[in-house]
Amino acid sequence: MKHPPQILQNGFAAIAAIFLVVLLAALGAFMVGFSNTQQLNSAQDVQGSRAYWAARGALEWGIPTVMLTPGLCVEPMASPPTPLDDFTITVNCRPNGYTEGDVTVTVMRLTASASRGGGAGSLGFVERSVSASVER
Repeated sequence: MKHPPQILQNGFAAIAAIFLVVLLAALGAFMVGFSNTQQLNSAQDVQGSRAYWAARGALEWGIPTVMLTPGLCVEPMASPPTPLDDFTITVNCRPNGYTEGDVTVTVMRLTASASRGGGAGSLGFVERSVSASVER
């Protein structure tokens, strides 16, 4: 009696092992890229918060400045005397006067913005703006 030829199955474990190594390497590369993206987003979020507070500080500098000296309410106003965290600060003030009865009222609209990191669209660019109206 003749036995059927045996099919050789050597090497199947090596192919499975290579497949698993390639799969795990691809998964590891994805995780590293995802981690870097998350870290960059977190850093941008922190810079956005710092830009907001720099703009708010400039606005809080501008309000008493124009209340004490209304003639300084021009576009653009002088920047705050101290730079805030290397941000570029701009403060604008637009006066708008109107008469209510026999009293003249001036409403001053102040807008402060803080930016850092080059121009819009560049990596690391962040800008925040805040505004307020005061009456004198």
